[in-house]
Amino acid sequence: MTALGRMAQALRTFASDVTEGFFEITHNGFALLGLAVAFALITLVARPELRQAGEERLMGWLQARHIAALGLQPEPTAVERATAAHLAGLPDQQAAVATWLSRKYRVAPEPLAVLVAEAYDIGQRTRLDPTLILAIMAVESSFNPFAQSSVGAQGLMQVMTKVHSDKYESFGGTLAAFDPVANLRVGVKVLQECIARAGSVEAGLRFYVGAANLESDGGYASKVLAEHARLRQVADGRRVPTLPVVPPPAAIQPPVMQPAHSIPVDAVAPPKTLPPAADKVALLATS
Repeated sequence: MTALGRMAQALRTFASDVTEGFFEITHNGFALLGLAVAFALITLVARPELRQAGEERLMGWLQARHIAALGLQPEPTAVERATAAHLAGLPDQQAAVATWLSRKYRVAPEPLAVLVAEAYDIGQRTRLDPTLILAIMAVESSFNPFAQSSVGAQGLMQVMTKVHSDKYESFGGTLAAFDPVANLRVGVKVLQECIARAGSVEAGLRFYVGAANLESDGGYASKVLAEHARLRQVADGRRVPTLPVVPPPAAIQPPVMQPAHSIPVDAVAPPKTLPPAADKVALLATS
């Protein structure tokens, strides 16, 4: 065998040895890796606190990477706080009412979907027309859940929070006045008491706005009942324009509302001056 042949044979032998060694090392490496994984799994099963700690570290690392990439703190459960739902989940009648209110008051339909559904649900339980409840919200706050009058009426239905603080106890406190659904439920409770005391819906609305002792409620009850009638037409499937009706120049001025504390409805005489319409509030005295 020539020197060249011996060199080629040596190279082949070297390559074969290297290949066999590589496969052996790789095989042993995979075996070690498999053993390590199996040991880790056994440890995690036997020690759940280690698994929880590992998961927390991993989630922390992933959140840090997410914040670094987007500049936002992720909160996947934030949607649970939103007062919103899709119109597609409502019955046709409720969806029509929510859509009409959205167009007229320029409010997103998704929050209105929740409010309309709640009004229909609570209306059925209290035997109040849900469109009356919605009409009060429309007149009182134009569906602004953070509205507040100069005398302290707050939220969608402009309930006097200080007067009716007891009604918010089951909702966690008076800050719930700014939760749309809680405010709606408390407002309906106040409305029920007003109607029961006054004996009719129209007279109850005068109590609700705080004008029980006054000669006029400034057209408040008429305005609510007119919006109620329009909403009934919408609920019945009729086409109703959403453009606001401009009141005549000689419209009656609104009355003075009672102060922000509980006053019996027959305790005071009508005042001589009149405040702006935004001060209309639910002021039925608590019994």
